Amino acid sequence: MTNNKPTVVMIGLGYIGLPTAALIAGKGLQVTGVDVSQDVVNTINKGEIHIVEPDLDGLVHHVVKKGRLKASTKPVEADVYLIAVPTPFKEHHKPDLRFVESAINSIIPYLKPAALIIIESTSPVGTTEKMQDIILSHRPELKGNIFMAYCPERVLPGNIIYELEHNDRAIGGINESSTQKAMAFYKHFVKGELHATNARTAEMCKLVENASRDGQIAFANELSMICDKAGINVWKLINLANKHPRVNILQPGTGVGGHCIAVDPWFIVSEFPEESKLMRSAREINNYKTQWVIEKIKNKALAFEIENKHKPLIACMGLAFKPNIDDLRESPAVTVVEALKMEGLELLKVEPNLQNGRAESLTDQKEAVKKSDIIVFLVAHKEFQNIKTDKPTLDFCGVLKE
Repeated sequence: MTNNKPTVVMIGLGYIGLPTAALIAGKGLQVTGVDVSQDVVNTINKGEIHIVEPDLDGLVHHVVKKGRLKASTKPVEADVYLIAVPTPFKEHHKPDLRFVESAINSIIPYLKPAALIIIESTSPVGTTEKMQDIILSHRPELKGNIFMAYCPERVLPGNIIYELEHNDRAIGGINESSTQKAMAFYKHFVKGELHATNARTAEMCKLVENASRDGQIAFANELSMICDKAGINVWKLINLANKHPRVNILQPGTGVGGHCIAVDPWFIVSEFPEESKLMRSAREINNYKTQWVIEKIKNKALAFEIENKHKPLIACMGLAFKPNIDDLRESPAVTVVEALKMEGLELLKVEPNLQNGRAESLTDQKEAVKKSDIIVFLVAHKEFQNIKTDKPTLDFCGVLKE
């Protein structure tokens, strides 16, 4: 520990890990970022970034140049270990904890007495306790002499740096001393309020936040399909309904994507199948909405082909899982495009947020609008707001709203 500031190891340098590591380093702490990808490590050590996130490139460049952030493929000895690796699910929507376990196993040889280990990865209830058991099975001499806590991230891609610093955090230790130690650590870089709880409650808190959002989106998506059948403009209807002081219906879309809302509710459903009927229904509605979108596009394409005696060229506008970011994880727009490709339809893919090597096989927005026969809006990127066209259009995300 230097100048009362703990040394930190961040395991995982993705959409959460890298901004968190850079923010901590920006507050004067010494951070070693660990990632399995040598390319990611090399990129960061050059002071560059491998993801799109406003304000992140300048911050990473600054802290790397100052020597406060260093990337590596292996951990080092430190006071605090943060784990921010993916937690996908396996068959039957069972949570897959192998990345978290692998992260824990990687730090075991480096742990010293009084080390603090914090898991930020979305995890089923009881994960923090399980990870402690794994550590102590290898290092029994650390029993009663390490601190473990769970603290879920709750940030919005596109505004991560600000939200990491200013959002409230729920922090739950496996015991009271772990909670207090973790609270003291987050005070180094979080200005939002820190809420002390226990590990199991903090784990459930993250899952419940996203299951709640999923349920609200499911209502909007179900409503959009009902309105389509009833011949009602869903965007105008929602705008009117939201004039009620206690109604706040969200905007429907192509489905639900991302590494959180599309995944986390299944963690609850898989553990509590009998009690989570509403959460399961919400997940199924949001997944069905994507299939409904695919059928709508196929029907439009077939009608065009019958009328014009040739297959249409379809411009698919947007691939990210939500507007104005480059993140394709669990994106319903990608699911739609892949399904249409399998059907043999001719597509132009447009995603203004993907650049350089990631922009292969993409078409420029203006060119796609000009060349295509049908335009399909899958993501409400700001670049699409001013598109004017007389061509047949399907708007699944409210870009046109007319």
